[in-house]
Amino acid sequence: MDQNVMTIVMLVVMIAVFYFMLIRPENKRKKEAEKMRSELAVGDVITSIGGIVGTICAVKENTIVIESGADRVRIELTRWAVSSKGTQAAENT
Repeated sequence: MDQNVMTIVMLVVMIAVFYFMLIRPENKRKKEAEKMRSELAVGDVITSIGGIVGTICAVKENTIVIESGADRVRIELTRWAVSSKGTQAAENT
């Protein structure tokens, strides 16, 4: 009987460790990314998940239009494709 209780306690402890070490931080990162994507505005510099860096020139419901490069190429991206706000150089400093 005592062996069974210890086994159940160890399983509960392992599940709690997995929750606090893996699941909870991932959910927090997802919420922060969703908040950042919902707050995008014209003029923000963004980096896409593909590595495209550009300045937002139009914001639509599910997409954004960015200008990339010196020749002002315009690209339309879905909001979920935005990786980060600001350039990589600004994030590393």
